[in-house]
Amino acid sequence: MEHEGKQSESAVKVGRERIEKMSAEVVDSNPYSRLMALQRMGIVKEYEQVRQKSVAVVGKRIPFTCGAFGLNCISMNDMVFRFVGVGGVGSVTADMLTRCGIGKLLLFDYDKVELANMNRLFFTPDQAGLSKVEAAAKTLNFINPDVSITTHNYNITTVDNFDRFLDAIRTGGIAQDTPVDLVLSCVDNFEARMAINTACNELSLNWFESGVSENAVSGHIQFIRPGETACFACAPPLVVAENIDEKTLKREGVCAASLPTTMGIVAGMLVQNTLKYLLHFGTVSDYLGYNAMIDFFPRMSLKPNPTCDDRFCLERQKEYLAKPPSVVEAVAEPETEEPLHEDNLYGIELVEDDDTPVAASESKVQSNIVEGLKLAYDAPVVEENAPQVTTDDDVSLDQLMAQMSGMCKKE
Repeated sequence: MEHEGKQSESAVKVGRERIEKMSAEVVDSNPYSRLMALQRMGIVKEYEQVRQKSVAVVGKRIPFTCGAFGLNCISMNDMVFRFVGVGGVGSVTADMLTRCGIGKLLLFDYDKVELANMNRLFFTPDQAGLSKVEAAAKTLNFINPDVSITTHNYNITTVDNFDRFLDAIRTGGIAQDTPVDLVLSCVDNFEARMAINTACNELSLNWFESGVSENAVSGHIQFIRPGETACFACAPPLVVAENIDEKTLKREGVCAASLPTTMGIVAGMLVQNTLKYLLHFGTVSDYLGYNAMIDFFPRMSLKPNPTCDDRFCLERQKEYLAKPPSVVEAVAEPETEEPLHEDNLYGIELVEDDDTPVAASESKVQSNIVEGLKLAYDAPVVEENAPQVTTDDDVSLDQLMAQMSGMCKKE
């Protein structure tokens, strides 16, 4: 048994070959068949466009911020279209986007994998001691070798590294010297969030901010479009608004709670909205929260602050307001509807209802119902010889009582 264990440890994992073009062929050997089914079912117009997208995953951890403050605290996650680190939320986000066949991922983080991270998804005990971006890139390349992954192992909040980060997302797109399509932020502190916010405002890049609470039972995502929606500095949290040093919030020997369930849910909301944005389907949420205690998902929209402290945000606001209103295109003539699935693989047929006679009164009532709707309950059948209640204003109380007695009389 010991000999077998050593053999398995020394065995080298062999991944699949790269695939040049996504195929919708339904075979067990096609890793994209289930994804391409979204296109066949009319959810996405052209799913393979995902391979032309670049997302930035940025992560940054400050040693003294173990989550010891009563504020949003999450591990860093960022992908080509947004800064997302490779911690609790970011690593799962990167994993999901890789399995979805994203074209390119930029991973930003300078933390190392620890055994204390094993309560989270993605990382494994044998990766302890490795840098998170190194461990993540190795795993993600094995999962899907078609995804281009670049790693950036440095702290984006320092002056020099911020310029490196700015240049990386400005030139990190699929095409050479083009910006990333989206930045995903899942960092665990406000300093890093503000750095991402400044960079995206300066470059006018859309990004998602995300976070999980210190008690691990709530989280949120926020879609920020510079100039159109509130940036992170438009309505800053107390720690930023009051210029509080995060170091002073540290409580000795206290660490934030962390649940893989909450982080997985937040990562799922993040990637779902990322795909909707990149592939143009559904409605992208401006803000989507999650309260695990009562399974509550609040949604809202946040408008930009015209007195924001970020000068790039103010510039983006002016640019957005200067844009001409969108021209409403003329409604085209309705096209003849064609069957969505002409081949009818599952042999589904429409069968007419039996010709059941309908009461005259019921038929009369239903004739006034718009096609496609039905009554929740049947109207009572009124007998022809039943006493009628008059609506004349001059009817006396005695007459009304007599009419009611006649209606209640047993046959």
